[in-house]
Amino acid sequence: MKRLLQTAAIAASVLAAGTAAAADPIKIAHVAGFTGPLEPYAKQLQTGMEMGFEYATNGTNKVLGRDIEILQYDSQLKPDRARALLEEAYGDEDVTLAVGPVASGVAIASLPIAEMYEKIIIPEGVADSITGKDWNRYVVRIGRNSSQDAISNAVAVADEGVCIATLAQDYAFGRDGVAAYKKAAEELGATIVHEEYVPTDATDFTAPGQRIIDALRNDDCEERYAFLIWAGGGNPLAKLADMNPGRYGITLTTGGNILPALAAYKVSPGMEGAGYYYYENPNNDVNDWLVKEHFKRFNSPPDFFTAQGMAQAMAIVAAIEKAGATDTESLLEAFQGLTFNSPKGELYIRPEDQQTLQPMYHFKIKVKEGVDWAVPELVREIGADEMNVPILN
Repeated sequence: MKRLLQTAAIAASVLAAGTAAAADPIKIAHVAGFTGPLEPYAKQLQTGMEMGFEYATNGTNKVLGRDIEILQYDSQLKPDRARALLEEAYGDEDVTLAVGPVASGVAIASLPIAEMYEKIIIPEGVADSITGKDWNRYVVRIGRNSSQDAISNAVAVADEGVCIATLAQDYAFGRDGVAAYKKAAEELGATIVHEEYVPTDATDFTAPGQRIIDALRNDDCEERYAFLIWAGGGNPLAKLADMNPGRYGITLTTGGNILPALAAYKVSPGMEGAGYYYYENPNNDVNDWLVKEHFKRFNSPPDFFTAQGMAQAMAIVAAIEKAGATDTESLLEAFQGLTFNSPKGELYIRPEDQQTLQPMYHFKIKVKEGVDWAVPELVREIGADEMNVPILN
């Protein structure tokens, strides 16, 4: 009898311990620049993640019977600070995985911390090197990379007889973006005649703008484009438009952006490019819910990075459900080859570099009365299968 009581007590103790462990929250660290020039991006990503977890869990914010808890960390766009915060999240808080940072340079500096702790990181930066030369097996990217931006934008304008000059910020995001764009444009028959790189905080674009115009004043060109890659403040699009490049037959082109940045696009009605997301472009139930709920809660449409944040959360839930566990190795196996839903429709994470493949949206800028920003009206969806996104790691 005594032995039976002891066995029962041990069984009860094990069951209680298992129940307590199951009740522990699943902690997700979100490390992003919540202060600084990329603050709007970080806040949109945070909102998108919160709404994504809500949608993916049918409003319970639970998966495998456990609460999802997002721990927010402000990197202030400082690489050393981001690394220290990640160490705190992985080590002290024992988070399941980390999301961010959104600045490419800060994200790249953070990747070795994930490898050190053998924990997953989902960087929000775009630079190709994140899933290229700086990649490690703990890196899973849900957002797009520079190649996806570049290839889709090249598809929008590049062709035989087209000459293109580029302007970008002088860091990983800009340089990786131009490298990928150049490769894609040249494969489509275009010629890159000049590249300009300027500081990330540049506000005067007169000299680089003039060099771009001079490089494109070439009689051998049938069409001429100046392609801009930019994030944050500075507004080079308006500054270049003020230089009236159209008098030389030069057309401006750039990718999509957040709504406040799209206000600057009003100077270029008819401009074409390609973007990651605009709330009117995707046609699916997830996006319908996101748009409706965002208007209801914030009296505004969801923005560029809100959609990415939601996709990140939905991928995390899908991977945890597929794995049936939250340990790193089980989740890595689940992420590889994962197909999951998002505001952009069904997306796929290829196993080779754990980069998410996804559609992009070819747009044409239209200025509409009563709308504060220029509207990137959909020309067509560029399918993931139309973009030969290279494996770079």
